[in-house]
Amino acid sequence: MNSRSLLILSSSILCFSLAARAEIKPIIAHNQDDGGGSFQFKEVPAPARNDAASKVKFTLVDGEKDRNGGDLSKLTDGRVPNEDDQPSQNFFFAAGVDGGRLAGDLGSVIDIKQINTFSRHGGTRAPQVYKLYASDGTQADFNAAPKKGTDPASCGWRLLANIDSRPKEGAMGGQYGVSISDQAGIVGKYRYLLFDIFRTENADGFGNTFFSEIDVIDASAPVVAESNPAPAPINLKSADGKYLFVFDTSLSPDLTEWAEKELGPVVQEWYPKIVEMFPSEGFTPPSRVYFGFREDMGGTPASAGGNRVNINIPWFRQNLKGEGKGAVVHELVHVVQQYGAARRTTANPTRTPGWIVEGIPDYVRWFLYEPQTRGAELNRRNIAQARYDASYRVTGNFLDWVTGKYDKELTKKLNVAAREGRYTDEIWKELTSKSVQELAEEWKKANEERLAAREAAKQ
Repeated sequence: MNSRSLLILSSSILCFSLAARAEIKPIIAHNQDDGGGSFQFKEVPAPARNDAASKVKFTLVDGEKDRNGGDLSKLTDGRVPNEDDQPSQNFFFAAGVDGGRLAGDLGSVIDIKQINTFSRHGGTRAPQVYKLYASDGTQADFNAAPKKGTDPASCGWRLLANIDSRPKEGAMGGQYGVSISDQAGIVGKYRYLLFDIFRTENADGFGNTFFSEIDVIDASAPVVAESNPAPAPINLKSADGKYLFVFDTSLSPDLTEWAEKELGPVVQEWYPKIVEMFPSEGFTPPSRVYFGFREDMGGTPASAGGNRVNINIPWFRQNLKGEGKGAVVHELVHVVQQYGAARRTTANPTRTPGWIVEGIPDYVRWFLYEPQTRGAELNRRNIAQARYDASYRVTGNFLDWVTGKYDKELTKKLNVAAREGRYTDEIWKELTSKSVQELAEEWKKANEERLAAREAAKQ
């Protein structure tokens, strides 16, 4: 073969190689949210139930999982959220973290026909921004878990696609589907996948995508191309229609009736009351409150962050007739407090002490919502150790006593100062003409006298 023929043949091989690699073209689809769980797109297949990824357990290579979200199994469980803000039905990285890396092992090398990713949210957490790498794992320098800062291409990985589904204009929220395939045939023969995931925005700490499902389609296996949406959440509104309450009991169907018929009416009545109790200039409370029933909270009965209330499923199952509803009332106060807003609105805000943060909700719970239970009453067993700054019930008791004796609007004024980032202990003297320490001594003495009088009456 002469040099001219060799050159032509080499050029043809190069052109064929480039053309073959150029066949991998991602398809990006975006639906404005329809309030359902369909994930139906014109060009991207629907989420699948029995794809190759359903047998894969993804691992967290780099980054931090958000504690409000689901675990990595949510990416391969064949179920997608049916509501635009269901944290427990999505996997996402923690607030303030710039994405991370996820690795998946398919167990063996397969002919990959498609890799499809799905996400959903009402705002900037909906789009997907990531690089997808793949490997058969046979390279001598193969690293199955390269951290951020390590180029995967330098340790046995091939870059398949660079995805950015953020719309050039219009709202970011909605349902997104991304399909990565090769029009000429299979994507390739691979065993390992690596998703290098990035934030969608840096304006605040909440730019990490809500990933709902990842499908890997084996070219030789049939696919049931429809995912089961999570059970529909319960949507209730306040009497005036101003507030929406969403209860996600998909992980605890046995608590659905209780949530709707027992807890729901309490929330509908008390959230507007709490909003009215704690106003401040320029403050707008969350108009939508999400209640997620979770199994990963350990010994914490309930918690709140932003407009979300997290409910510990095992604990609530044991406390439906006891402290369950009161615990949620406590968390509703946290939803209204919004003390973190001071960091965005006030220069050099003061830090509100934890005993105030937790004491106000327990004051509302034990002395306004369920005073008949006397759950925060001081008695002979706890009076000796009682401190005004002990937090929760004891602080709630202290706040109730000062409110009754000195200022009916005490907690309202404390809340305003805390929300505006200007709380200091001096506020007690401004409101009552006494220091908080002086008030504490008087409160404790008054309770000791009350207990002594009660004991004398029994004799």
